Amino acid sequence: MADVATPVKKTKRDSARALSWFAVLVAATCALPMLAVLLAAMSGGVETVRHLADTVLGDYARTTLTLVVLVATGTFCVGVGAAWLVTMTRFPGVRFFEIALVLPLAFPAYVLAYAYTHVLDHPGIVQATLRDLTGWGPRDYWFPEIRSLGGAAAMLVLVLYPYVYLLSRAAFLQQSGTTFLAARALGSSPWAAFFKISLPLARPAIAGGVLLAVMETIADFGTVAYFGVQTFATGIYTSWFSLFDRVGAAQLALCLLSFALLLAMLERLQRGDARYHDPARRANAAPPLTLSGWRGVFATALCAVPVVFGALLPIGVLFSMGLGSEQNLLSARYLGFIQNSATLASVAAVVTVLAAISVGFYQRLDGGRRSSGAAYVARLGYAVPGGVIAVGLLVPFAAFDNALDAWMRATFDISTGLLITGSIWLLVIAYMVRFLAAALGAYEGGQAMVHVNMDAASRSLGQGPVGTLRRVHLPILTPSLLTALLIVFVDVMKELPATLIMRPFNFDTLAVQAYRLASDERLEGAAVPSLVIVAMGLLPVILICRQVKRQ
Repeated sequence: MADVATPVKKTKRDSARALSWFAVLVAATCALPMLAVLLAAMSGGVETVRHLADTVLGDYARTTLTLVVLVATGTFCVGVGAAWLVTMTRFPGVRFFEIALVLPLAFPAYVLAYAYTHVLDHPGIVQATLRDLTGWGPRDYWFPEIRSLGGAAAMLVLVLYPYVYLLSRAAFLQQSGTTFLAARALGSSPWAAFFKISLPLARPAIAGGVLLAVMETIADFGTVAYFGVQTFATGIYTSWFSLFDRVGAAQLALCLLSFALLLAMLERLQRGDARYHDPARRANAAPPLTLSGWRGVFATALCAVPVVFGALLPIGVLFSMGLGSEQNLLSARYLGFIQNSATLASVAAVVTVLAAISVGFYQRLDGGRRSSGAAYVARLGYAVPGGVIAVGLLVPFAAFDNALDAWMRATFDISTGLLITGSIWLLVIAYMVRFLAAALGAYEGGQAMVHVNMDAASRSLGQGPVGTLRRVHLPILTPSLLTALLIVFVDVMKELPATLIMRPFNFDTLAVQAYRLASDERLEGAAVPSLVIVAMGLLPVILICRQVKRQ
């Protein structure tokens, strides 16, 4: 018996060791572009830091912090409120809103900015109609300025609240109704039970969703640049790509990294070691509350607002803009854009979710400083602009390719060329670094609902760490993992800076085509690939919502 048991135990230890090393490798890959930025920042000395502090650093910090507070508040209120209404209540149109509330996730924020500027700017439809009806001149009335900090925050809230909605809804669906029914039996109203029971139970998932929205906000470039809002992201791009001040850009990126690390630490501290479990799970689900009369109408109106302004109205505006754009979607060129975008998004989504599973499960398995550090490092890429990640990866891999080519020439008189730099796989790695935090947020939100006793029971039945992950965790976490796949797929479809810099030669995507047309002031033409990006995001949105509902 000992001869049989020993190889089995050794195999389990080897699989656990392989899992831990893979998680560490993922974290090291995420840290690589950040280390490149850190080294570049340190090479500039304190003179550049002092110059930045005396000129733009304070304005960048205030604007970025204000934008973060506005977006965090907006996404929390819209995402959590909508998730609770469609999950735990019944009102007119609830089946439609279950899916429709996720539609804005398919929109790049800068595309939404183009659409609303076309409508709300001074020469736009709304103000032109107002002047025609009243006879007012340009100085006779006040109208909210869309190209402002508030306008940028509104655009970001409209496209980022689905992060909070998806993760909150998955958490609400996984909750057992036992505690909620107990609170109702003790005299609490439905809303009091929500604030005292359901909301605290879903806190890990909600915090993860808000953190994703905040990190996406501080890394956003297209929206704030188009609206003329000066944040760290615009400062990095201006320094790096316009002023060619690599040191200044690296030091601004280091400030952004520090801010992201602070946010991740605060989120982890407020969550603490809280874990919420109920072995009954959905077997004792609370019956949904039926909202009738004015309450049902009010709930319908609340859910309709983000859908109309975040999806339906922009689609109508973009469609009207693209009618005369002379862009042929059935041409071989556009079919190539669609194929390239779908391939990159699918591969990157699978790779990123697998990396998130390894990092998240390793943190649960080990619980030490190394695993926690790996998870922190893996999250930070979401706060770094895609262009900075691209440059941070290109520099070391280009050096490796050049060194390998020089060695092969000197030794075998063979030129290897650029094996890694400019390849699709390096672009996929950049996507993984950029969006791993999104997949981790979804995975950990679901993992918090898996009781530690389930791990112990699995081990007692002879399962090793990998067996426990495969047979126990993954089946339970299916809704959260599908949510992670959806988020990464759509995010990669929208990603622009990293794709522009790192894509292989003659390998363009829909996002690149939209950027080119918009750069040429052909916004009508840019509306067409933008609409295709939205359309390609609709199918996974519908599939994930149905799967989450079934689970």
